[in-house]
Amino acid sequence: MYRSRYSKEVTQKDYDKQVTVAGWIEDIRNLGSIAFIILRDGKGTLQITVLKKKTPELFEQLTSFSRESVVSVKGLCKENEKVRNGYEILPEEVEILSAAETPLPLGVVDKVEADFDTRLDNRFIDLRKPEIQAIFKIRNVVIAAAHQYLRSQSFIEVHTPNIIPSSSEGGTEVFKLQYFEKEAFLAQSPQLYKQSLMATGLDRVYEIAWYFRAEEHNTRRHLNESTAVDLEMAYISSEEDVMKILENLVHSMWKSASECKEELEILDKKIAIPKLPFARMPYDEVIHKLHERKSGIEWGQDLGAEDEKLLGEIMKEGGKEFYFITRYPLGSKPFYTMPEGEKYSRGFDLECKGVEIASGSQRIHDVKLLKKRLGACGLNPKDFEAYLKAFRYGMPPHGGFGFGIERFLMELLDIKNIRECILFPRDRTRLTP
Repeated sequence: MYRSRYSKEVTQKDYDKQVTVAGWIEDIRNLGSIAFIILRDGKGTLQITVLKKKTPELFEQLTSFSRESVVSVKGLCKENEKVRNGYEILPEEVEILSAAETPLPLGVVDKVEADFDTRLDNRFIDLRKPEIQAIFKIRNVVIAAAHQYLRSQSFIEVHTPNIIPSSSEGGTEVFKLQYFEKEAFLAQSPQLYKQSLMATGLDRVYEIAWYFRAEEHNTRRHLNESTAVDLEMAYISSEEDVMKILENLVHSMWKSASECKEELEILDKKIAIPKLPFARMPYDEVIHKLHERKSGIEWGQDLGAEDEKLLGEIMKEGGKEFYFITRYPLGSKPFYTMPEGEKYSRGFDLECKGVEIASGSQRIHDVKLLKKRLGACGLNPKDFEAYLKAFRYGMPPHGGFGFGIERFLMELLDIKNIRECILFPRDRTRLTP
């Protein structure tokens, strides 16, 4: 292992001492008699200063390297208030660890921005940029906050299969695969397994789940492979119990992101922590508000992107960025959603600034009603026998939600394209890298 210091680990105690640093060569400025090499590591950048007269061989060696080559440098650390970090390294030994080919497919510090597809095609270089890394460092922090909050509320983490025998939610937007002699599907969500666990005594479960959805649209806020905080809880009185957990989870994650001072500075973002509780608004009221703004949405339809955007503008006028839409029409929700009378459901969505970031409900726990709803949704109960079995031997009232991590990050950091929020995006046209 190369024993090297990160750029931010070098302190005043290291001045006038020998240190070893390693990283990528970000830039080389050769002024003839002196050269400045900017080295980038996992924490930041530092300057290597080499004098041609003093160390001619090292001068020629360092100035001949290509940008983004990986090198290890041993040298004297000298204080210099005019230099970034307040110090520079005067090299004594240099080792090339990996030479980068030229030309680079993508620049890290070039002023001319590459197009989005070029960036994604060369994601390993794109991720070297501090502003791109900042997104994923914040992602790491908010997911850690989710774990912390949910465990404080007695939830345990579980892991459910991604290869399943039937569609998680019905519909045709599923990826089929050949599983030996059988047909199988990639899970649209952990829904069926989460609900089955409610019959076990594991009353509160969650997972950081993968969603696989074969939706053919190719928009700025859709992915065909995405991640979510997916949760289920038993012995609830209504969907309100689930909504309280969700809003407190979002608040905890948002607050944790606000503490990422360095990353937010890199991204030039300021985060205001939302106030609790979030607004609740029945679907009928939403439709009324949209009709007042001349929307053509019909009662019973799910909100499309334009209607969500319009609603976000309406709610912003009232000072609300987060808001629940409740009491959805039963026909617009999945088969497992608990009915509220004949017309409505106990389903809800959580929206943020005009974008849906979570969807949930109280679930049906009566097996007869569940079979009836499967039939009403055009699904064959025989295809769900393994799922239905868990409801036949004692199932408590329960509910849950799925909360999209990428969409959360989009709204948190005002990112325009969801592909920025996942390391290696999968969409309608992209299967690599």
